[in-house]
Amino acid sequence: MTGGKISMVVAPPVIAAIAARAATGTPGVARLEPGVRGLLAVLTRAGRQRWTDADPAPTEGVRVRFTGAGLIVHVDIAVRSKGPAAEVGRAVQEDVAREVDEQTGQPVDAVHVHILDIEPEL
Repeated sequence: MTGGKISMVVAPPVIAAIAARAATGTPGVARLEPGVRGLLAVLTRAGRQRWTDADPAPTEGVRVRFTGAGLIVHVDIAVRSKGPAAEVGRAVQEDVAREVDEQTGQPVDAVHVHILDIEPEL
């Protein structure tokens, strides 16, 4: 296409997979927590996999929305008890926003982190 502008939007499941990897790679994060919405997504994904033989990247605990305000990512996590949970949450926000922007070229307008569990250190 010569002289035309090409527009591209990365699909929410791809963004969710990138966000999931970034969140679980953040120090202090024990795991993603699917919660009730995430469990429904797991069931939907499992059904889709059966019909299409696809094996999409795990995204349980991550939700992505495009709104008038831009790209919003919600991440539900469990953290390790070593260190302040709020610091881990802020680090997840930064890591997710950076990775999504770097890998997709789409800036993230907000990352909402919900800490649903604190895992004790053994």
